Parts: sequence; structure tokens; C-alpha cells
Amino acid sequence: MLIPLAIFLVFLAVIFLVVSGRQRKTAGLPSGRVVYSDTRSWGKVEKPLFDPLLSLTGKPDYLVEQNGTLAPVEVKSGWAPPTPREGHIFQLAAYCLLVERTTGKRPSHGLIAYRNRTFAVDYTPELEARLVDLLAEIHHQERQGEVHRSHEEPARCAACGYRSRCDEKLK
Repeated sequence: MLIPLAIFLVFLAVIFLVVSGRQRKTAGLPSGRVVYSDTRSWGKVEKPLFDPLLSLTGKPDYLVEQNGTLAPVEVKSGWAPPTPREGHIFQLAAYCLLVERTTGKRPSHGLIAYRNRTFAVDYTPELEARLVDLLAEIHHQERQGEVHRSHEEPARCAACGYRSRCDEKLK
């Protein structure tokens, strides 16, 4: 009587292992322990990461811990371009910077997971410097009132955090 029950429990364990592996792959996650998630499907949404010095706030989709190192993961719903989009690289770099500033652990890389492909992006001192320069330019433009819309996408415009203050918003 116990042997059939044990076989059934092992069978269930194997099924759960396969299903969880497929869910992890679908989400674009590498192996490791998920320590932060900004998706409701994994539980309570975490609070944003914040750096007061740079006035930077962000919520990566996931933070995965692998061998004591944290890696931010940004999941995109579209198909992968031949190389990651520059804006996506800077978004990921901002998450790397926020991880370092809030945890004291510098990520060596982050991941951009498109629907059909995942890119690993090295978080180098050069990328960090470019990001800090870009943030300084953005803050300067905000202070000068020089920020302009740079797209023709109504859905993107409707979701923009600056929409209420923008005199260039799309109809």
C-alpha cells in the first residue's frame, strides 16, 4: 500500500518540477533564486528600488540570485531585435545601478528577456558612466523645461508618467 503512494508522490514531484521549469523559461528567468519580483503572478509586488543621490527609482521585473550575485531581469513582451534596443540596455543598467546602491552588491550583468530570446548585458564601468551621464542630461533638460516627446505611439504616450504635465501629448 505504501509503495504505490510513494510512486504516485514521486510522479507528482516530477510533474511539478517540469511545470516550474517551463514557467521559469517562459518568464525568461535563469537558474537561481528569485529574490524580487514586480509581477503579480509571483506574489506581492515589491517596493521600488530608489537612489536619492541620482533621484532614480525603478522596479526590475525580477532579481535573481546566482552564487551570491544578483542579476536584474527585464522581461519584454515583443520579439527580440538582432541586438537589444539601446533604451532597454539603459533601463537594465539603471536597475543594475539601483541594485548596487540599495544592496551594496554590484551585479556583473543583467538580462533582457524578449519573447523569443534573452540577452545578457554586462554591467561594465563604461556602461555605468554612460548611464550616469544620460541621467545628468535628463535632469538638466527637466530643469530647463527642454524635454520633448520622441515618438508617435499613442499607447506609449497614454502610459507616460509625464502625460499630465506634457504639452506635446498625442491625442
